[in-house]
Amino acid sequence: MNAPPPPETAAYAAKMRRIARWQRPLVTPWDRLRAWTNMLFVDHGIFRLFYVNMHQISPRAWRSAQPFPHHIRRFAKAGGRTVISLRGGLTFGSLPLEREACEAQGLTFETFVLRSRALPDYEDLCAIEELFARLEYPVLFHCKSGADRAGFMAALFLVLAEGRPVAEAQRQLSPRFGHIRQGKTGVLDAFFDTYRADTGGDIPLMEWARTQYDRDAVMCAFKASGIGSLLTEKLLRRE
Repeated sequence: MNAPPPPETAAYAAKMRRIARWQRPLVTPWDRLRAWTNMLFVDHGIFRLFYVNMHQISPRAWRSAQPFPHHIRRFAKAGGRTVISLRGGLTFGSLPLEREACEAQGLTFETFVLRSRALPDYEDLCAIEELFARLEYPVLFHCKSGADRAGFMAALFLVLAEGRPVAEAQRQLSPRFGHIRQGKTGVLDAFFDTYRADTGGDIPLMEWARTQYDRDAVMCAFKASGIGSLLTEKLLRRE
C-alpha cells in the first residue's frame, strides 16, 4: 500500500485547489452563492458588511477594508477609476466578486501584495513609486481590515505621490483606522520612525531608502509588546 502524501504536500495541493476555484468566473447561481458564503464566513466579511472602514485620504485616493460589490459601486459613483488590492487573498470568494464588480463598473482592478508584519525592500518601494506614477485616479487601496496594509500604502501615497510630510502621512497608521502599533503590525510604523530618526525628514524618502534603509535591521530592531501581539494575533486575528 502506498504511503499517504506528506502533510505539507497535501496542504499545498488543497491550497492550490482553493486558488483555482476562485480564479474562475462566477457563471452559475451556485458559483455566486458559494463565493458570497465564503466571503461572509471564511473571509470574515460579515464584520465588514456594514462598516468597510472606507476613508478618502486625498482627492485622488481612498483606503478601505476588503470591499463588497455595493462598496465598489459606491466608489465608482464617486468617480473612482482604479481598485488596488494589497492582499494575497487568492483563496477567498471575495476575489471573484471583487473582479466582477470592478468589471461591471468599468474600473481597473489590480493586485499589489503587501505584508502587515514585514517591510518592503528597496525594489518593492521602487515598484510602489512606479505604480503611483501610472495609476488612473481616483484609486482605492484596500487590504482585509483596512487597518494596516491600507494605512501603510496610504502613507506612502501621501509622501511619494503628493509630497506630504511624513509626520502627516504617518497618521494613516492610527487607532482611528484600527491599526495597533504595539502589535506585530507596528513594524509598519517602525519603517517611518526609522526614516525620521535617520534623516529628520531632510532628505526624500526614496533617497533614504536607496542609501541608508536596511530592511532586515529595521525588522530585527522592532519588538512588539505582549498585549499588542495578543490583540493583533489572537483577538483580532489580523491577516
